[in-house]
Amino acid sequence: MTKYLIIDDEPIAHRIIEGYAKHLPQLSKVDNCYSALEALGILQKESIDLIFLDINMPQLNGFELLKTLSNPPQVIVTTAYQEFALEGYELNVKDYLLKPFSFERFLKAVNKIKTPSNDSLQDSVEEQTAGSIFLKQDRKQRKVRLNQIRFIEAYGNYCKVHLGEEVLITPERISALESSLPQKSFLRVHKSFIVANSYIEAIAGSKIQMGNRFIPIGQTYANTVKRLLKSN
Repeated sequence: MTKYLIIDDEPIAHRIIEGYAKHLPQLSKVDNCYSALEALGILQKESIDLIFLDINMPQLNGFELLKTLSNPPQVIVTTAYQEFALEGYELNVKDYLLKPFSFERFLKAVNKIKTPSNDSLQDSVEEQTAGSIFLKQDRKQRKVRLNQIRFIEAYGNYCKVHLGEEVLITPERISALESSLPQKSFLRVHKSFIVANSYIEAIAGSKIQMGNRFIPIGQTYANTVKRLLKSN
């Protein structure tokens, strides 16, 4: 859901945007503001994903408002003044709608907006493919890329993290490491082992082959491993 705010000193502009937005279930209106100063108060209190912003307003115009914000929401400019378009794009606005604009043109602008759900999905994908974690080692926190980890082995109150030829010993319990790893990339296969799916070479009976190592599959984790086989 994209939470939006309308900032425009013309009431009719609010009605037009609200009317168009009602046809788009991903949009949720937070408030209506009839001046940039009024909008400042809302932006300080509410989490806003998108603002529909007029330029020509009294006291503080739309672009002056944007310049006061350290981390502005995504912006679609709605104005009758074409000559401000270049300045708008220099301020990284997503689109520039010239009044009066059609629903088709409005929809085209909204489709350029990144939704929170899309951002979360992208973050998740990046975490699983190119992310990293920090592991305690000696008296420091060592950064380890997720794609370096082949498997993790419980070692008393410690864990051995196998990174190819290197083995990193960290004072972390295996359950704590399991909760910090992306579930789609790592699999708990035994009370003492977590494996990286991408490094599995073969599964035979109750063992997983990873290079020259054979990792046991615990009885309570057998169904999890079977689901992995079915999904590939």
